[in-house]
Amino acid sequence: MPKPKRGEVWLVRFPFSDLSSTKRRPAFVLALHGEDVIVLGIFSRVPSGPLRKTWVKIEDDYPTFPQIGLKKTSLLKAEKIAVVHESVLQRKLGDLPPDLISQVEEALKRALLIS
Repeated sequence: MPKPKRGEVWLVRFPFSDLSSTKRRPAFVLALHGEDVIVLGIFSRVPSGPLRKTWVKIEDDYPTFPQIGLKKTSLLKAEKIAVVHESVLQRKLGDLPPDLISQVEEALKRALLIS
């Protein structure tokens, strides 16, 4: 299996925040540290109301949506951060384009109370 790279979207066994279990879901690769990978969860349930400032909506009508590898409009939740061993990454789905990566970086700053 190829090594993940920053900016890619992978199918991951993503842990629940209480560590009770995991769920297979897409995740954005934020950083790599040896065999550890820092990922941000991507979720398919999009609420109808206003979105949090720590979320990035990835629309299915985005010009390069097929290259991202998601099935439908989704939310990247920058506060849903996990450090996982690279062995829990199951397969690469696609790549997030640079403009969306910039939005993710801003959302992450808000989630970590950096700005």
